[in-house]
Amino acid sequence: MTLNDWFKKGMTIEQYIDSMAVNKEEMLQIYDNFQLSPDDRAFFETLKEKNWRVIVLTADWCGDAMLCVPVFMRISEAASIEMSLLIRDDNLELMDQYLTNGKSRSIPIFIFIDQDGNEQAVWGPRAPEVQQLIDDMRNSLPDKEDPSFEAKQKEMYRNFKQRLLSDRSLWKAVSHSFRERLS
Repeated sequence: MTLNDWFKKGMTIEQYIDSMAVNKEEMLQIYDNFQLSPDDRAFFETLKEKNWRVIVLTADWCGDAMLCVPVFMRISEAASIEMSLLIRDDNLELMDQYLTNGKSRSIPIFIFIDQDGNEQAVWGPRAPEVQQLIDDMRNSLPDKEDPSFEAKQKEMYRNFKQRLLSDRSLWKAVSHSFRERLS
């Protein structure tokens, strides 16, 4: 399948939101509370002339998608970039072409294509600041053999999700990372 075929196969953002069973309210909370800075809005508006579209590999259970998808929704509004969303586990043939570090099916992945379906840029799964946060949190965990590891890991992921929902500097970091990648 071509990237144009994958784009046609995907859901609109409205269809994706309607299909969500996990993190829907949280994702919409970020969307409702995130705004691009005037400078970022002006930058993203310059992308309109490129007439790009984006394929997003995602899943509603993913905390990173809960953060990145609504931030990109704001970007797509400014840049007039049409989104097509595909659920990762239902589209492994495409996902496996965009593995993180050549081995991980990490999401979300944003594949930017032109009107002919040619790949123009790829972003994901995390902004560097978000990656640093999760690395620091993981480094504080006990060894996997430690009897408290599983409970501590669950607590870490709950805390990570709360940070994604409340730390607006992470929202701005995602927007900045998209801007750097699309410059």
